[in-house]
Amino acid sequence: PQVGDRCYDEKMYDAAKLLYNNVSNFGRLASTLVHLGEYQAAVDGARKANSTRTWKEVCFACVDGKEFRLAQMCGLHIVVHADELEELINYYQDRGYFEELITMLEAALGLERAHMGMFTELAILYSKFKPQKMREHLELFWSRVNIPKVLRAAEQAHLWAELVFLYDKYEEYDNAIITMMNHPTDAWKEGQFKDIITKVANVELYYRAIQFYLEFKPLLLNDLLMVLSPRLDHTRAVNYFSKDAMQYASESKDTELAEELLQWFLQEEKRECFGACLFTCYDLLRPDVVLETAWRHNIMDFAMPYFIQVMKEYLTKVDKLDASESLRKEEEQATETQPIVYGNLFLPSKKYIRQTFNSLEILPQH
Repeated sequence: PQVGDRCYDEKMYDAAKLLYNNVSNFGRLASTLVHLGEYQAAVDGARKANSTRTWKEVCFACVDGKEFRLAQMCGLHIVVHADELEELINYYQDRGYFEELITMLEAALGLERAHMGMFTELAILYSKFKPQKMREHLELFWSRVNIPKVLRAAEQAHLWAELVFLYDKYEEYDNAIITMMNHPTDAWKEGQFKDIITKVANVELYYRAIQFYLEFKPLLLNDLLMVLSPRLDHTRAVNYFSKDAMQYASESKDTELAEELLQWFLQEEKRECFGACLFTCYDLLRPDVVLETAWRHNIMDFAMPYFIQVMKEYLTKVDKLDASESLRKEEEQATETQPIVYGNLFLPSKKYIRQTFNSLEILPQH
């Protein structure tokens, strides 16, 4: 063996090959065959040596030689060791051989010694390079991946539907609902949403979900409410919808609609909503109609802030009109008492002439 090692160190690989073969030193033989470019024979030698170190050496040499079929044969003996997986993945990735790496890991999933790291790393590779394959992979093997690690990968890759799937399996229901509402085009599914919303811990998400449906899927709102009904604070829910109704009425610019909404609040005995609506729809409402309605239903206290605002606004308008009228009269009076000059010709006004004669105590006959 010492002679073989000396030949190997001196790069006399043909001689080393013969010597190692004679003494059945298959590990060193495999290393020697790699240097000779005899990759198939090197894999055979590695199989006989059956050590992780030899498998790695031959695998990496095959990758460098772009003998990916042989590299995969070696790699399948390496990936089953969890502590060796990262180095192997990095060797492929650093050289840009993502397809070949994915193919190898796919082949390794069926191995008896397949472990969580393999399923996890393949999911992460899918998220980066083959996102179309990730969903199927997760549906088959979600229980065998490191979910927090794959969650981060899915988020970084903006795979929102897959992210919701993982949050659901990981029982992070609040995050699943938030993701669906933030990315509805990719992540929202009606059945899945209704199933998960009943499991959330934060009850505020019930009301966010209602708002989401109002904006995104209004025709399905009733189906959502059927699911949420046992869990909602009904008073708060009605007030929530009242707020939206007021906003809608205000944006409609329809006086009749706004006044009908006021009547509905009174029928439902929601006096606070009546008072709030007076300001939300302030520009649309007719003060005389509001006054009569409030008086008939004996709720002047709820309407009084509105009338104070109306009175203030009207008084401000009257003061402005008075000021404008006074200014107009002053300007008119000043115009009447001023003589009119056309070029060098002086033409006194009638009022100016009369005032002049009066000051002289002279009354003209004509």
